[in-house]
Amino acid sequence: MCGILALIHANASETSAASELHEALYLLQHRGQDACGISTCASGGKIYQCKGNGMAAKVFRDDGARVADLPGYMGIGHLRYPTAGSSANAEAQPFYVNSPYGICFAHNGNLINAPELKRFLDYEAHRHINTESDSELMLNIFANELNETGKARVNDKDIFAALERMYKRCVGGWACTAMLAGFGLIGFRDSYGIRPLVLGSRTSQNGPGMDWMMASESVALDQRGFTDVIDILPGQAVIIQKGAAPVFRQVQEPIRYAPDIFEYVYFARPDTVIDGISVQESRERMGYKLADTIVRRLTAKELADIDVVIPIPETANTSAACVAERLKKPYCQGFVKNRYVFRTFIMPGQKAREKSVRRKLNPMRVKFHGQNVLLVDDSIVRGTTSREIVNMAREAGARKVYFASCAPRITHAHIYGIDLATSSELIAHHRDEESIAKHIGAIKVIYQSLDDLKAACAELSPRPNQEFEVGVFCGIYVTPVEPGYFEHLERVRGETKKLKVMESAREAIANGSAGEEEIKMARNGVEVNGAGEVVAAAGGGPVVGTPANGDGAVRTANGKRQREEPAESSPPRDRMDISLHNFGDYTETTHG
Repeated sequence: MCGILALIHANASETSAASELHEALYLLQHRGQDACGISTCASGGKIYQCKGNGMAAKVFRDDGARVADLPGYMGIGHLRYPTAGSSANAEAQPFYVNSPYGICFAHNGNLINAPELKRFLDYEAHRHINTESDSELMLNIFANELNETGKARVNDKDIFAALERMYKRCVGGWACTAMLAGFGLIGFRDSYGIRPLVLGSRTSQNGPGMDWMMASESVALDQRGFTDVIDILPGQAVIIQKGAAPVFRQVQEPIRYAPDIFEYVYFARPDTVIDGISVQESRERMGYKLADTIVRRLTAKELADIDVVIPIPETANTSAACVAERLKKPYCQGFVKNRYVFRTFIMPGQKAREKSVRRKLNPMRVKFHGQNVLLVDDSIVRGTTSREIVNMAREAGARKVYFASCAPRITHAHIYGIDLATSSELIAHHRDEESIAKHIGAIKVIYQSLDDLKAACAELSPRPNQEFEVGVFCGIYVTPVEPGYFEHLERVRGETKKLKVMESAREAIANGSAGEEEIKMARNGVEVNGAGEVVAAAGGGPVVGTPANGDGAVRTANGKRQREEPAESSPPRDRMDISLHNFGDYTETTHG
């Protein structure tokens, strides 16, 4: 799951597209905190870009100073959430290819026939792929098809025809925005409607005509004054040339209309509407239906036992309030969330992940002491967070802890752009509810049923018989899955995890907070053990004394200072994008 944006002003002399896209990045920051970027196009077709690892405030500076380097009347933006692929600066989007015509590309989703596409690009299209990102694959498939025109300049018919051919090659779930230098914007969505994309308009603030904006969520358009918001339909593409109205084309017939239900469970903001379904109202209905399940699953004594309903902030707040209302129990905010600690997707080892939970949440003892509590969360993935939260509730004085999930048991990998975990890492993949409760330390765990989850969203849909992508809960995906794809996904995720763990260990050494395991990782490299955990690679003697001193040095058994030396097989720490300048190319001395 990522966030994508696109904006074009009616007046081609405008230079403020980047400023508006920058503001919109903050509205969609929840969709991706790993990396972000903006590409713009000014008069004459000149493309400007700024992107890099980190959140918008880091990449564009807290005061947005880097936005001044991005003139132009149109542009696209991207926020990256970790998916299959590495986390190097080179993976930050938008991607760019200069041939044909100069294309910038922002992609949200995942291609499940990536190995096949890579072979085609290598042996037939003769296009070099420089990253592990399937977004780069899709861009190059599109570029190759567009190049088939052989024309000096293309029109909308050429672009639609290229997209039609691209759709025949690519399998998966996606929503994309693209920019053709000096021409205009392109937006399109997969034929199943898995990933969201909306379009809105606004009367130009600088002359006649209309400005147009696309985004993953309607909230980005609302906040920028865009109205008449519509969903790009499954298999549909839209082209917006400068100074012209959008042109729509069905580039592939809709196969199904099945948005990813995890958008409503967790990812989208509550003030967003996706495919005509209010996220806020869907979460309310999830809460009411979960409460009904709780009534059926708990005994009368256990129900009477519950003193208070407490949400795990923030996504579960709405549903938990509705659970409390239906159960006629008090509702209170028992955890305070630290808003300045953000998601840590991969941490080096169990202890580090547990520490990250405690940095994010702090229980208020007065709300827990002596109480039997029902904790409500949006979902349970690995169980690491849930177990630590239950421990924190007990340490704060809770007598009994019940745990309820607004989502059903997550038993399978997500294959459409959300890197939840591998199947073996999912707590529900090999455990029933009783053993899950024991594992996380709760009296009982109650899950939403899949039928109730689907009904909570479908009841709000403007379409009858609304379907959803729910493969993570049952293993039945809306698209066909290529043989061997899951093995490919496990390999790619394994390499990604190793990169992230190494990065985290090096950062811990640099800031002086590393423990012995992180020091071993930095010195010896990392490997994946039989349990799927990333651990320090074998080799090197024991580490004693001061574990880290903030200068990247470690000390050996005799106390001698030793500079960190990565193992020969360790991957590079980072890579820069070779196409355009990005955030990683600049230092404080050059942009102070």
